[in-house]
Amino acid sequence: MAEEIPVYLFTGFMDSGKTTLVQETLFENEFANGSKGLIIMCEDGEKEYDKQKLDSVNFKIVSIDSEEEFTEEKLNELNMQYLPEQVFIEYNGTWGIDKILEADLPKGWVIVQSLATVDSTTFDLYMNNMRAMMQEQVFQSDVVIFNRTDDTDRGHLRRTIKNINRKAQIVYERKDGTIDERPEELPFDINQDVIELSDADYAIWYMDAMENYKKYDGKIVKFLGLVYNPPKLRKGVMVPGRFAMTCCIEDVQFIGFKCKYEKEDTIPHKSWINITAKIRVEFAKEYKGKGPVLYPIEIEPAEKPADELVYFS
Repeated sequence: MAEEIPVYLFTGFMDSGKTTLVQETLFENEFANGSKGLIIMCEDGEKEYDKQKLDSVNFKIVSIDSEEEFTEEKLNELNMQYLPEQVFIEYNGTWGIDKILEADLPKGWVIVQSLATVDSTTFDLYMNNMRAMMQEQVFQSDVVIFNRTDDTDRGHLRRTIKNINRKAQIVYERKDGTIDERPEELPFDINQDVIELSDADYAIWYMDAMENYKKYDGKIVKFLGLVYNPPKLRKGVMVPGRFAMTCCIEDVQFIGFKCKYEKEDTIPHKSWINITAKIRVEFAKEYKGKGPVLYPIEIEPAEKPADELVYFS
């Protein structure tokens, strides 16, 4: 059996920091360890590679200048020519990501990690004007690295990415290259006897509760919710939640929590309620693991709000 050759995929638009990240990985983190490596560069950005330093860590660099040239045949040719033991691909942010993800890579090549770099100062601009391309950049990424985050709302960045790619690890990097590890501030106090959530808080709370459910175990929450409770749902369970939007109407989705309630048949499907409930962390197949399950303390009928949507921003 052929030995696996790890492939590290770097995605992101031009000038988002891909080249810098590759060089930091190789030179500062001593990643190469002397093994023969190959960098496949698919675009020319402002930063250039130091070929002399690459030689010192036994890495070679080649360019693929067009999407048409990025073929399985070309990759096999490079594999035979350089016989790499590890491969870094700095992918072009304007090329379809499925081209690399669905390609039959050379024998032994395995994508072991995908990293996306994002310039936080232009993120909203790209999301508003090139949403599909931006989402494609981060949808399959294991790590999303936001740089130049000194004056940006990290919570907004995180929620937007997590809505696209729930599994992604997110890293924030300041302009000077240092990592910003400050905990994210929430717009509500989780130490209150009852955590009262406004419409503006709901999507933020949902994301935090699904990711960091342990800290909500035993907490009591109150919020206005729309009930998902069709006849096909099993007895004793309903799902209060809200329709949430990230940046445009195409992104609207229902986000709710499993709720165990013996009198669920008294709560009409698609009705509005004010619910006060205790959270218990339990295994739930709906979550594919442990997560927050609501146990109602009080349920009151409520009026439909003027704006039925909540927002991740």
